Amino acid sequence: MLGLILVIEDEVDLATTLEYNLEREGYQTRVAHTGQGGLDAALKDPVPDAIVLDLMLPDIPGTEVCRRLREHERTRDVPVLMCTAKGGEIDRVVGFEVGADDYVVKPFSVRELLLRIRAILRRAQRVESEPEVLRFGRLRIDREAHRVWVDETELGLTALEFRLLAAFMARKGRVQTRDTLLSDVWGIEADVTTRTVDTHVKRLREKLGEAGAYIETLRGVGYRFRDQPEEA
Repeated sequence: MLGLILVIEDEVDLATTLEYNLEREGYQTRVAHTGQGGLDAALKDPVPDAIVLDLMLPDIPGTEVCRRLREHERTRDVPVLMCTAKGGEIDRVVGFEVGADDYVVKPFSVRELLLRIRAILRRAQRVESEPEVLRFGRLRIDREAHRVWVDETELGLTALEFRLLAAFMARKGRVQTRDTLLSDVWGIEADVTTRTVDTHVKRLREKLGEAGAYIETLRGVGYRFRDQPEEA
């Protein structure tokens, strides 16, 4: 089996279709039709390897379900693919802010969904192979605990800001284009404009304070995290 996928979808026909196609591809599945049912299903043993989450659920909004998944120790690192009929940029941004790893807009092809699930599972496997604690000058990241410090002061980063910083630190000295960051951090291919990257980098720098100078802007290209921790 390729892994266990939890589908949280209130449209029974769609949930059944996804369940059938996932199992045909070699995945195990678990299905819930409400937000609370999905939260309960996510905590059952074994914990799912990825979650397909509908945004519009009858009891709890998908954004709130995602936020609670990220708060719980057992599910905070499980990749979440958010599905919704809302295709506006603001809806995608909100989804990523609460911790979604990818976003697909209805109606979507089952083939596209399967490809996105494979992609987020590959990214999760790459992260697991990296060191748990990353250090750079005044910065320290504990990936397992999802905590970040500048000197001895702990910062309050969103799930997306955390992934963005971790990506920068893992690629010190290498140029990161906005499209690359959209694909690797947001997990999408041009579904959100590159302005989204600039907005989040700006917020991240503000939270990092003086350590924000580690992230350099390369006009017309993208960003680069310094290869040496020179003081700002």
